[in-house]
Amino acid sequence: MKLAVMQPYLFPYSGYFQLIYAADLFLIYDDVAYIKQGYINRNSILSQNGATRFTIPVPGASSNKLISELIFSNNVEKTLKTIEQSYSKAPYFKDVFPIIREALEFEDRSISSVCQKSYEDIFSYLGVEKQFKKTSELEYDRSASARDRLIALCQQFGADCYINAPGGRKLYAKQDFTDKGVDLKFIEMLPVEYSQGVSEFVPNLSIIDVLMHCSPEYLKRLLVRYQLT
Repeated sequence: MKLAVMQPYLFPYSGYFQLIYAADLFLIYDDVAYIKQGYINRNSILSQNGATRFTIPVPGASSNKLISELIFSNNVEKTLKTIEQSYSKAPYFKDVFPIIREALEFEDRSISSVCQKSYEDIFSYLGVEKQFKKTSELEYDRSASARDRLIALCQQFGADCYINAPGGRKLYAKQDFTDKGVDLKFIEMLPVEYSQGVSEFVPNLSIIDVLMHCSPEYLKRLLVRYQLT
Protein backbone atom coordinates (compact mmCIF):
# COMPACT_ATOMS: atom_id res chain seq x y z
CA MET A 1 0.00 0.00 0.00
CA LYS A 2 1.32 3.43 -0.98
CA LEU A 3 0.95 6.35 1.40
CA ALA A 4 1.54 10.08 0.81
CA VAL A 5 1.42 12.90 3.34
CA MET A 6 1.28 16.63 2.56
CA GLN A 7 0.14 19.90 4.08
CA PRO A 8 -3.17 21.13 2.64
CA TYR A 9 -2.78 23.63 -0.19
CA LEU A 10 -5.57 25.61 -1.81
CA PHE A 11 -6.14 24.40 -5.39
CA PRO A 12 -2.42 23.57 -5.81
CA TYR A 13 -0.60 22.85 -9.07
CA SER A 14 -1.01 19.56 -10.90
CA GLY A 15 2.12 18.04 -9.32
CA TYR A 16 0.30 17.97 -5.96
CA PHE A 17 -2.56 16.07 -7.58
CA GLN A 18 -0.07 13.64 -9.09
CA LEU A 19 1.08 12.89 -5.54
CA ILE A 20 -2.51 12.18 -4.49
CA TYR A 21 -3.05 10.07 -7.61
CA ALA A 22 0.08 8.00 -6.99
CA ALA A 23 -0.95 7.06 -3.45
CA ASP A 24 -3.58 4.61 -2.23
CA LEU A 25 -4.15 6.79 0.84
CA PHE A 26 -3.43 10.51 1.09
CA LEU A 27 -3.02 12.06 4.54
CA ILE A 28 -3.69 15.78 4.86
CA TYR A 29 -0.92 16.92 7.20
CA ASP A 30 -2.80 19.53 9.21
CA ASP A 31 -1.34 19.07 12.69
CA VAL A 32 1.87 20.93 11.79
CA ALA A 33 2.69 24.65 11.88
CA TYR A 34 0.96 26.98 9.47
CA ILE A 35 3.32 28.41 6.82
CA LYS A 36 2.80 32.10 6.12
CA GLN A 37 3.50 33.37 2.60
CA GLY A 38 3.22 29.81 1.31
CA TYR A 39 0.65 28.04 -0.85
CA ILE A 40 -1.74 26.98 1.89
CA ASN A 41 -4.11 29.85 1.11
CA ARG A 42 -3.07 31.10 -2.30
CA ASN A 43 -2.05 30.14 -5.82
CA SER A 44 -1.95 31.52 -9.35
CA ILE A 45 -4.32 31.40 -12.30
CA LEU A 46 -4.08 32.74 -15.85
CA SER A 47 -5.81 36.05 -16.53
CA GLN A 48 -5.55 38.54 -19.38
CA ASN A 49 -2.53 39.97 -17.56
CA GLY A 50 -0.74 36.62 -17.34
CA ALA A 51 -0.16 34.65 -14.14
CA THR A 52 -2.32 36.25 -11.43
CA ARG A 53 -2.20 35.45 -7.70
CA PHE A 54 -5.39 34.76 -5.74
CA THR A 55 -5.50 34.59 -1.94
CA ILE A 56 -8.13 33.56 0.59
CA PRO A 57 -7.59 35.33 3.95
CA VAL A 58 -6.81 33.25 7.05
CA PRO A 59 -7.84 35.25 10.15
CA GLY A 60 -5.21 35.18 12.87
CA ALA A 61 -2.71 33.33 10.68
CA SER A 62 0.54 32.65 12.52
CA SER A 63 3.45 30.24 12.23
CA ASN A 64 2.89 29.63 15.95
CA LYS A 65 -0.44 27.95 15.21
CA LEU A 66 -1.21 24.57 13.72
CA ILE A 67 -2.99 24.43 10.38
CA SER A 68 -5.84 22.58 12.10
CA GLU A 69 -6.37 25.56 14.41
CA LEU A 70 -7.03 28.00 11.58
CA ILE A 71 -9.91 28.66 9.21
CA PHE A 72 -10.43 30.32 5.86
CA SER A 73 -12.32 33.59 5.79
CA ASN A 74 -15.82 33.61 4.28
CA ASN A 75 -14.63 36.46 2.07
CA VAL A 76 -14.30 34.51 -1.17
CA GLU A 77 -16.42 36.51 -3.62
CA LYS A 78 -13.49 38.53 -4.94
CA THR A 79 -11.57 35.34 -5.74
CA LEU A 80 -14.61 33.73 -7.35
CA LYS A 81 -15.16 36.83 -9.48
CA THR A 82 -11.50 36.83 -10.56
CA ILE A 83 -11.71 33.17 -11.54
CA GLU A 84 -14.96 33.70 -13.40
CA GLN A 85 -13.62 36.69 -15.33
CA SER A 86 -10.43 34.82 -16.21
CA TYR A 87 -12.05 31.59 -17.42
CA SER A 88 -15.64 32.35 -18.47
CA LYS A 89 -14.71 31.51 -22.07
CA ALA A 90 -12.61 28.45 -21.23
CA PRO A 91 -13.90 25.16 -22.71
CA TYR A 92 -14.78 23.51 -19.37
CA PHE A 93 -15.84 26.57 -17.36
CA LYS A 94 -19.48 25.49 -16.93
CA ASP A 95 -18.44 22.09 -15.56
CA VAL A 96 -15.59 23.27 -13.35
CA PHE A 97 -16.68 26.60 -11.88
CA PRO A 98 -19.40 25.01 -9.67
CA ILE A 99 -16.76 22.68 -8.18
CA ILE A 100 -14.57 25.65 -7.28
CA ARG A 101 -17.49 27.62 -5.85
CA GLU A 102 -18.69 24.70 -3.71
CA ALA A 103 -15.23 24.19 -2.24
CA LEU A 104 -14.55 27.88 -1.53
CA GLU A 105 -18.00 28.30 0.04
CA PHE A 106 -17.86 25.01 1.98
CA GLU A 107 -19.66 25.27 5.30
CA ASP A 108 -16.77 23.85 7.36
CA ARG A 109 -14.23 26.68 7.08
CA SER A 110 -11.23 24.81 8.53
CA ILE A 111 -8.31 24.91 6.10
CA SER A 112 -8.00 21.15 5.85
CA SER A 113 -11.75 20.64 5.35
CA VAL A 114 -12.00 23.16 2.51
CA CYS A 115 -8.94 21.67 0.82
CA GLN A 116 -10.16 18.10 1.30
CA LYS A 117 -13.53 19.08 -0.17
CA SER A 118 -11.79 20.43 -3.27
CA TYR A 119 -9.59 17.32 -3.67
CA GLU A 120 -12.55 14.95 -3.29
CA ASP A 121 -14.74 16.86 -5.72
CA ILE A 122 -12.00 17.19 -8.34
CA PHE A 123 -11.25 13.46 -8.29
CA SER A 124 -14.97 12.70 -8.35
CA TYR A 125 -15.24 14.91 -11.46
CA LEU A 126 -12.44 12.84 -12.99
CA GLY A 127 -14.18 9.59 -12.07
CA VAL A 128 -11.27 8.53 -9.84
CA GLU A 129 -11.84 7.24 -6.31
CA LYS A 130 -9.23 8.35 -3.76
CA GLN A 131 -9.00 8.06 0.02
CA PHE A 132 -8.21 10.98 2.34
CA LYS A 133 -7.69 11.38 6.08
CA LYS A 134 -6.56 14.30 8.26
CA THR A 135 -3.55 13.66 10.48
CA SER A 136 -5.12 15.84 13.20
CA GLU A 137 -7.78 13.14 13.62
CA LEU A 138 -5.26 10.30 14.04
CA GLU A 139 -3.53 8.89 17.10
CA TYR A 140 0.29 8.84 16.84
CA ASP A 141 3.35 10.26 18.57
CA ARG A 142 3.46 13.92 17.57
CA SER A 143 6.58 14.51 19.68
CA ALA A 144 8.67 12.29 17.42
CA SER A 145 10.92 13.66 14.67
CA ALA A 146 9.41 14.50 11.29
CA ARG A 147 10.93 11.33 9.81
CA ASP A 148 9.71 9.10 12.62
CA ARG A 149 6.20 10.59 12.45
CA LEU A 150 5.99 9.65 8.78
CA ILE A 151 7.27 6.14 9.46
CA ALA A 152 4.74 5.77 12.29
CA LEU A 153 1.92 6.85 9.97
CA CYS A 154 3.05 4.29 7.39
CA GLN A 155 3.07 1.58 10.04
CA GLN A 156 -0.36 2.62 11.33
CA PHE A 157 -1.91 1.99 7.91
CA GLY A 158 0.26 -0.92 6.87
CA ALA A 159 1.90 1.05 4.07
CA ASP A 160 5.02 -0.55 2.62
CA CYS A 161 5.72 2.46 0.36
CA TYR A 162 5.89 6.13 1.30
CA ILE A 163 5.84 8.69 -1.53
CA ASN A 164 7.32 12.11 -0.83
CA ALA A 165 7.57 15.34 -2.80
CA PRO A 166 11.00 15.97 -4.42
CA GLY A 167 12.05 18.43 -1.70
CA GLY A 168 12.20 15.54 0.75
CA ARG A 169 15.47 14.33 -0.76
CA LYS A 170 17.28 16.85 1.46
CA LEU A 171 15.41 15.69 4.55
CA TYR A 172 15.06 11.92 4.46
CA ALA A 173 17.39 8.99 3.79
CA LYS A 174 15.94 5.92 2.10
CA GLN A 175 17.82 3.54 4.40
CA ASP A 176 16.09 4.98 7.48
CA PHE A 177 12.72 4.01 5.99
CA THR A 178 13.98 0.68 4.65
CA ASP A 179 15.11 -0.26 8.16
CA LYS A 180 11.47 0.08 9.24
CA GLY A 181 10.07 -1.92 6.31
CA VAL A 182 9.04 1.08 4.23
CA ASP A 183 10.21 1.83 0.68
CA LEU A 184 10.77 5.59 0.37
CA LYS A 185 10.03 6.99 -3.09
CA PHE A 186 10.22 10.52 -4.45
CA ILE A 187 7.78 11.69 -7.10
CA GLU A 188 9.19 13.64 -10.04
CA MET A 189 6.79 15.52 -12.28
CA LEU A 190 7.52 15.11 -15.99
CA PRO A 191 7.04 18.08 -18.35
CA VAL A 192 3.33 18.86 -18.76
CA GLU A 193 1.78 21.15 -21.35
CA TYR A 194 -1.77 21.70 -22.54
CA SER A 195 -3.62 24.33 -24.58
CA GLN A 196 -4.24 27.48 -22.54
CA GLY A 197 -5.45 29.62 -25.42
CA VAL A 198 -2.29 31.78 -25.25
CA SER A 199 0.80 31.89 -27.45
CA GLU A 200 3.30 30.89 -24.74
CA PHE A 201 2.56 28.17 -22.20
CA VAL A 202 2.57 29.28 -18.55
CA PRO A 203 3.59 26.33 -16.32
CA ASN A 204 2.83 25.40 -12.71
CA LEU A 205 -0.42 27.29 -12.31
CA SER A 206 -3.21 26.17 -10.00
CA ILE A 207 -5.07 23.00 -10.95
CA ILE A 208 -7.92 25.41 -11.72
CA ASP A 209 -6.18 26.36 -14.97
CA VAL A 210 -5.76 22.72 -15.99
CA LEU A 211 -9.37 21.88 -15.17
CA MET A 212 -10.67 24.83 -17.17
CA HIS A 213 -8.72 23.92 -20.31
CA CYS A 214 -8.58 20.11 -20.28
CA SER A 215 -11.19 17.38 -20.51
CA PRO A 216 -11.35 14.92 -17.60
CA GLU A 217 -9.85 12.24 -19.84
CA TYR A 218 -6.91 14.43 -20.86
CA LEU A 219 -6.30 15.56 -17.29
CA LYS A 220 -6.12 11.95 -16.15
CA ARG A 221 -3.38 11.41 -18.74
CA LEU A 222 -1.49 14.39 -17.33
CA LEU A 223 -1.76 13.00 -13.79
CA VAL A 224 0.30 9.94 -14.71
CA ARG A 225 3.13 12.03 -16.19
CA TYR A 226 5.44 11.40 -13.26
CA GLN A 227 8.11 8.96 -12.20
CA LEU A 228 8.90 7.48 -8.80
CA THR A 229 12.58 7.26 -7.92
